[in-house]
Amino acid sequence: MSTKIATLELASELRVALMRITRRLRAERPDENVTLSQLAVLGSLERCGPMNLAQLAGKERVQPPSMTRTTAALEGRGLITRGADPADKRHVVFELSDAGRLLLREDRRRREAWLAGQLESLTEHERDLLHAVAPLLDQLASS
Repeated sequence: MSTKIATLELASELRVALMRITRRLRAERPDENVTLSQLAVLGSLERCGPMNLAQLAGKERVQPPSMTRTTAALEGRGLITRGADPADKRHVVFELSDAGRLLLREDRRRREAWLAGQLESLTEHERDLLHAVAPLLDQLASS
């Protein structure tokens, strides 16, 4: 079997497995009224700190009008706050609120609890293999 065929087969197997895991993790979401895009914005604000609309849109790889709708929905739910940009008072920056932090914490807790339960059913060797593969999957996702 050629390397190209093996690579395509691996790509197909990984795609299916990752889609199934992602679908199952989505089912563990505590608040389905918050979209996955909105959760991604909350996560970016948690990791990177306050950002303006253009920075958020760039970070999430969406157009500014889409980010305007997303931030409006998050602000309306009290999950983010807006304030003046210290570097340029004409611009607005968004920041994660306490309610947003709590929602993220609960979302992660539930998803990680489900995944940890699944991992418990594996052998120690299988968990070690997944531990070794996790950075590679992250590298693929970051490319």
